[in-house]
Amino acid sequence: MDYHKYWELAIDYHQYQIDFESKKVNAAELQYGEYIALNHHRSERIEKRLTIDSEFQEILKKAPQQHWLVISEHWCGDAAQTVPIMNKLVESSQGKIKMKLIYRDVYTELIDAHLTNGGKAVPKIIQLDHEMQFIRDWGPRPAEAQKLVQELRANPETANNYAEPLHKWYALDKQKSTIKELINLSRIL
Repeated sequence: MDYHKYWELAIDYHQYQIDFESKKVNAAELQYGEYIALNHHRSERIEKRLTIDSEFQEILKKAPQQHWLVISEHWCGDAAQTVPIMNKLVESSQGKIKMKLIYRDVYTELIDAHLTNGGKAVPKIIQLDHEMQFIRDWGPRPAEAQKLVQELRANPETANNYAEPLHKWYALDKQKSTIKELINLSRIL
């Protein structure tokens, strides 16, 4: 797969946030638009409150040069919970990690190559080395949250209503699991 091509097509976090604002205004016209305002609120809350501990900042400064190509969508609750964390970690890396975002529903062939249990779940980090060669991917959520979702979806009584317990998990976790997993991802090439 030509990841360099997708990197060139992708946008930076600032543009992603501008697009988020625009979609929030036009949410009624969009598929899954009812989730955009709530996700924008979640994303802004994390963006404002999250700080990266100095210990993690030091680890990130020593990370090997790498690129995170993030497949995402604004309607995705997991993206609202994790993409702002990704951005804070990238900022803390002082240039060691570069990140761009690309929309799942626009570049479907990219997500088709990075399915999660056969599904097009986002967000998904595609970790690339300094030569844009694939290393591994991460996502759509931390392992503990993924286990929770799998358990809820396996139960017919909760299969269609796992969002509330999932977001409760995110609230109780306070971004710790996501930070820990992404720090570990950044260290290894």
